[in-house]
Amino acid sequence: MLPLWASALVATLIVQTVSSFASIAIPLLGPPLMARAGLSPESIGFVSALLSAGICWFLACGGPMLGHFGAIRTLQIGLACMALGLFLLSQPLGLVSLLGALAIGFGTGPNTPAGSQILIRAAPPRHRTLIFSIKQAGVPLGGALAGLSIAPLAVSLGLSATLWTVIAVVLATTLVAQPFRRLLDSGRGAGRPGWGRALFAPAALLRSVRILAAHPALPLLTALGASFSVMQACLMAFIATYMVTDHHASLAEAGRIVAVMQGASMVGRVMLGWIADRMGNALRHLVLQAVISALAVALLITAGGAGTWALHGCAALVGFTAIGWNGVHIAELARVAPSALVSDVTSAASLFGFLGSICGPLAFAALVGWSGSYAVAFLAAAGQLAAFGLASALFLRRMPALEKPAE
Repeated sequence: MLPLWASALVATLIVQTVSSFASIAIPLLGPPLMARAGLSPESIGFVSALLSAGICWFLACGGPMLGHFGAIRTLQIGLACMALGLFLLSQPLGLVSLLGALAIGFGTGPNTPAGSQILIRAAPPRHRTLIFSIKQAGVPLGGALAGLSIAPLAVSLGLSATLWTVIAVVLATTLVAQPFRRLLDSGRGAGRPGWGRALFAPAALLRSVRILAAHPALPLLTALGASFSVMQACLMAFIATYMVTDHHASLAEAGRIVAVMQGASMVGRVMLGWIADRMGNALRHLVLQAVISALAVALLITAGGAGTWALHGCAALVGFTAIGWNGVHIAELARVAPSALVSDVTSAASLFGFLGSICGPLAFAALVGWSGSYAVAFLAAAGQLAAFGLASALFLRRMPALEKPAE
């Protein structure tokens, strides 16, 4: 029988990987999805924004649902919502079908707070950041699997059949998660009977702001995460379309570039988590990583015409840095949060991160429309991350107490 921490890691990693696989399939199918809806290729940014809006909806209002059902059951409900959203996208309903992205986002939302709630209880403290980072490595692992498989499926089976295949994988995962429920959902049903009403309570956003005052490091961590989220969302939403439209890559080649990026991110999340555990200074680590990530993105965009190997190498560097930040960030949020508020704090901070994931692709699409250049938009996204990293470094120099562990 597996130790409790290993069972917790296996359950959360499986769900995280499949959720990522399903959600990243959407931008990979961007060109045919937008063509079927009668929209321009860069309009995939609006679909990405809808997906992020669904995530924000859960993060703002889904806390009572998590408390009522328990973490594993909430993850299963999220997977069912993703399957429903994918079903809507598989239907030839024009713009209406794109609303399925909202349901996919809502179903993705439980992964961070539910996973944090499970792992903070089970993970040994001296390996906590590494364990959180391994769990978060499910995001790029799912993305890499999507990058390698979605385009070939779309070419051989067509758009609708590809979406149905992803639906089958998502529904199968709800069954795989069931055996973990009795072991890991010991606190299910503990109050919060009004979870249904809470899903439509606009006051939840204000509650999220108040929760982030629980520790002086949380506002900076939250803002830094939002800046990283803007960069990551723009990469995930547009890199495949950029490669197809600007570099005349096939959908399969664009998928391979995304797979390289996601695979490097998977390695990066684990290695960076291990390094952060050894450094004992995750906040300063994240600030440095923000600047390095921005430089890596700029290198990727300027290396577009340098050949396949250079392009893949730069994509790997971007994946390692600009998409490899999340595990360290979530672990640091969980570390500084009061123990009773871990899921609430990670939900609140992730909510603001995903608000960045909404605004980033919308601004990116608008900038492409205005400038006619994906490169300009990518460089602008990298510029905001570099500027924020440098500003955070100056802030830390003036307030070094923020780096100290919570008492």
